[in-house]
Amino acid sequence: MGELTPIAVDWLGLFLHFLTLSLLAVGGAITVAPDMHRYLVTQHGWLSDAQFTASIALSQAAPGPNVLFIALLGFNVGLNAAGGPQAGAMAWALGLFGVLTTMVAILLPSSVLTYTATRWAHRNRERRAVRAFKAGMAPIVIALLIATGWLLTAAHDEPARDWRLWLLTATATVIVWRTRLHLLWLLGVGGVLGALGWV
Repeated sequence: MGELTPIAVDWLGLFLHFLTLSLLAVGGAITVAPDMHRYLVTQHGWLSDAQFTASIALSQAAPGPNVLFIALLGFNVGLNAAGGPQAGAMAWALGLFGVLTTMVAILLPSSVLTYTATRWAHRNRERRAVRAFKAGMAPIVIALLIATGWLLTAAHDEPARDWRLWLLTATATVIVWRTRLHLLWLLGVGGVLGALGWV
C-alpha cells in the first residue's frame, strides 16, 4: 500500500473507504471531504493538494448535484494511476473506472439508508425521539461543513500570502449567516476575484 499508484487491492480499499464515508456523510458528501483529503492526499499520495482542491472548486462552480466532486476525485485518481493524461486511452479508461468506483461507493449505502430511514421517520414523525434526532443533527452538519471550509481555506499554508483568502472566507461566512443573498452571487464574486488575481 506504500505505492503512489493504486493496485487492485488499493482500488478495493478506495471503494470500501468511500462506502464507509457514505454512511458518515450527514449533510452531503462535502461534509466528509476532510477525511477524503486525509485518505487520498496525505495517506496514499494519489492526489496532490491542488488536484483535490480543484476537484471540489470545479464541481461546486458547475451546475448539478453537490456530489459531483466525488466523480472528479475518482477520475483524477484513475488518471494519475495510469500516468496522467499523456498515457492516452488507458488513462481515460482508468479515470472512468475511478469515477465508477467512487460514485457507486458514495451513493449506494446512503441512498438505501436515506430511503429506508425517510419512510420510517415519516410514519413516526410525531414521536419525540424522531424530533430530537432531527434537532440534534443540525449542529453536527454545521461542524462538518466548518471542517470542510477550514480544510479548503488552509490548504495553501502560506499565511503571509493567503490573508486575502482568510478575509474572503470570513466575509462570505458573515454574508451567508446574516443575509439572504444567493450563494451563486458569492461564487461569482469569488471567481472574478480569482480571475483578477486578487485571491
